[in-house]
Amino acid sequence: MKDYNTLRPRLILKEYGRNMQKLIEYVRTIDDKEKRTESATVLIELMKLLNPNAKDSLETSQKLWDDLYIMADFDIDIDSPFPKPEKEILNKKPERLGYKTSEIRYKHYGRNIQLLINKAVELEDPEEKEAAVIYIGRLMKSFQNAWNRDNVEDDTIVKNIKNMSKGGLSIDLERVKNENLFEALIKEKRSRSNSKGRRNNGGRRRRN
Repeated sequence: MKDYNTLRPRLILKEYGRNMQKLIEYVRTIDDKEKRTESATVLIELMKLLNPNAKDSLETSQKLWDDLYIMADFDIDIDSPFPKPEKEILNKKPERLGYKTSEIRYKHYGRNIQLLINKAVELEDPEEKEAAVIYIGRLMKSFQNAWNRDNVEDDTIVKNIKNMSKGGLSIDLERVKNENLFEALIKEKRSRSNSKGRRNNGGRRRRN
């Protein structure tokens, strides 16, 4: 009779292969518990070889022993270095992830900007708070310019920061405009791009 896969017993953990499943079934039949435990330990080392990319850690070792119990259908009496896992773990549904439900007032900025603003509000040092406002303003303006073809006015960014911080953050609009405080990120990118172009052009001239 041919050995068709459809006629073979179901593989419990396919990543270890059928031979490992057969070895575990054999170890279950060993009468002496001490020899049975020694054989199981050898199988664990073999399982490590089948997972060369796995880190050698306590968590990895426990997972391998848990996998051995699972492939043995939790019916193997050995002295494991870790507690025997509960069989119900296989049918346990994962817990539902808790999603953020708090409303974002300006969704195009994203939640991270709101988190930065919340942290900035908590700052006590006036200089640190102002530096945080300038940094956040630069980020917000760069985000606006990424999706909005029209030039974004500084007063819009200042108002948005004030609204998102519920009045906890503010900065003088005239100073922002006069000193171009919200333009630094854009200028830095252009400066790096121009410098790179000059280097490349210089390199080409030297090769000629």
